[in-house]
Amino acid sequence: MLTIDSFADVAARYQVFFFDAFGVLKNSHGLIPGIPDTFAYLRENQKQFYILTNDASRSPQQLAESYWRMGLMDITPDNIISSGMLAREYLELKVNQGTVAYLGTEDSAHYIESTERKALSISELNLDAIGDINALVMLDDEGFDWNTDLNKATNLLRRRNIPVIVANTDATYPTSKTQVAIAIGGVADMLESIVGKQFIRFGKPDAQMFMFAYERVMEQNPALGKKDIVMIGDTLRTDISGGNKFGLDTVLVLTGNIPAEDAEIRIRSTGIIPTYVCESAVIG
Repeated sequence: MLTIDSFADVAARYQVFFFDAFGVLKNSHGLIPGIPDTFAYLRENQKQFYILTNDASRSPQQLAESYWRMGLMDITPDNIISSGMLAREYLELKVNQGTVAYLGTEDSAHYIESTERKALSISELNLDAIGDINALVMLDDEGFDWNTDLNKATNLLRRRNIPVIVANTDATYPTSKTQVAIAIGGVADMLESIVGKQFIRFGKPDAQMFMFAYERVMEQNPALGKKDIVMIGDTLRTDISGGNKFGLDTVLVLTGNIPAEDAEIRIRSTGIIPTYVCESAVIG
């Protein structure tokens, strides 16, 4: 039988917390009840934390502001590690010139524009003038027409041999306890199979996101190590698998993708074993 651990007991054992966002801190209705108490505990006990999110729809500043609007003031832009930041780093290193086309919201284009490269929404792309398009970045599942613009992206990739960067590897995300929506990672899987090219993916469970966050921890306190860090997530194949592979202890919470009644069978069927299973990331 699955053992349910107390998150308060778990939290007392670690100095640094890597949190997933959706399904752990918030859901479609707002903050998970009691989450502000968790951050009050972290603040009072001088524990570090970072939000590791595959959400590349907005800049870290805008993501932090979204928490402020919900009344959670402890999260700053510096606390947020977004998969869009990894896509930005790739563009800075590998795409030196030309225009970068993107699928996503206007806000998500921040990750391209902050590299001082020209960003062009697929909705504004003219397929008869694509000679200067040197990359396509898939940032978010909103901000474009799923019929016209996905067809346009497909034909761009058939005509131009350019890298495709997927800034959110999630195939779906929960919209309620019983329903999910298709995320940009799921769209990327479809386009990849159609055009027959391998895309470049960033975000959990990729080790690069954990390394990015780990380097932040080391900058703040070089005396800490992986044994002092715990990853808290609601998804086995991204949060828990990524944390496990990076050598971190992990907490599966039951407030997001995995209902309590399904947790044991999901763990058994995937073979992805969290260090702890907690009802939520709430200390109380």
